[in-house]
Amino acid sequence: MKYFLKLTALSAAILVLTGCGSIISRTFPGQGHGNQYYPGVQWDVRDGPWRVLTILDLPLSLVMDTLLLPVDANHGPYE
Repeated sequence: MKYFLKLTALSAAILVLTGCGSIISRTFPGQGHGNQYYPGVQWDVRDGPWRVLTILDLPLSLVMDTLLLPVDANHGPYE
């Protein structure tokens, strides 16, 4: 039973963090760092104290940024 709860908590955390860099770089001013394409990936590979966690988010941000390429083409750089 404890294993199931741990697995459920881990799965929920992964789903909540899906594409986190992509969302942050598009919604919070100044987090896009002027990148028009793949701002979530650029946000994930920046230097910072949470770099280990953002590297875990990198593949998910890559998928999310790829899906949002048409939006990025019309939007322009995220400032």
